Amino acid sequence: MNLPTKLTIMRIIMTFIIIFILLFPFYAVGVEFPQYTVSGIVIKSEYIVAGILFIIASITDFIDGYLARKNNQVTDLGKMLDAIADKILVNTILIILACQGFIYPIIPVITVLRDTFVDAIKMQSAGKGKVVAAIKTGKIKTASLMIGIVLVLFYNLPFEIMNLNVGTFFLIIGAVMSIISGIEYYNLHKKLIFGEKEEILS
Repeated sequence: MNLPTKLTIMRIIMTFIIIFILLFPFYAVGVEFPQYTVSGIVIKSEYIVAGILFIIASITDFIDGYLARKNNQVTDLGKMLDAIADKILVNTILIILACQGFIYPIIPVITVLRDTFVDAIKMQSAGKGKVVAAIKTGKIKTASLMIGIVLVLFYNLPFEIMNLNVGTFFLIIGAVMSIISGIEYYNLHKKLIFGEKEEILS
């Protein structure tokens, strides 16, 4: 197991730690995170902790890919784990934030549907021996969602003081790019997906 794969596994573990921090009822066991007030905004420190961990996990997403390409350590296991890690890191946190009323529910709905659709394309392509490479719009989508999640976990500070909902803006951009990248994936690979059917019909 090489270093990029270890970083990917660490990202998966950190994701479950973030989920635990955001969902576990600490009050039930007599544990309370401190709260702070900034310009009239009540800040629960568990979200700040989750935000810091999310930043670290997001950074490993870029580092492991860079190291794998630089050191020629790209493996099938690493690619599979990286795809899983990305999905659970972003989508699970989006779902949690939507359930807790921090973001619009339509955002995780769009991203989960898009990822399911794209994964289906990748599986279909893999079955025909073709690899579906990442595209620029997909990378923009992921980066936008990550930035938006961090800002939401940090209560959109300091922009909230200026009444600028920058966190939601980035999440909306990420949702829009999810749709665009999903359509682009389909257009790029529809011939491959329907290739066998088209040959039969012809």
